[in-house]
Amino acid sequence: MSEATLYQRLGGYDAIAAVCADLLPRLQADPLLGRFWLHRGEDGIKREYQLLVDFLCNAAGGPVYYTGRDMKLSHKGMRISAADWETFMRHLHATLDTFAVPAPERADVVAFIESTRNDMVEC
Repeated sequence: MSEATLYQRLGGYDAIAAVCADLLPRLQADPLLGRFWLHRGEDGIKREYQLLVDFLCNAAGGPVYYTGRDMKLSHKGMRISAADWETFMRHLHATLDTFAVPAPERADVVAFIESTRNDMVEC
């Protein structure tokens, strides 16, 4: 029998979508990070949410096709700083706490997210 994918261990599409639905408003409401969503229309934010869900589902080994750009290209020019990244990670951990993500899956999620850091942090 094959080992379950991270996607399966996290609970699949609906669980990952719920995490994204909790995380994105946290980021938007943050005094430091909110600037990234200023002047964005509702439709653009909904599209961003869907791309985030698709990206994470795909990266976790789920049967979801991600149609967005790679992380480096999609974050180029945003001037994301190390402080922005650390603030983002605090919100990620708070969201994972909200959903009581078990330690092994939490470690895998955090390791994957950390692996994207160099593609996003510019300054």
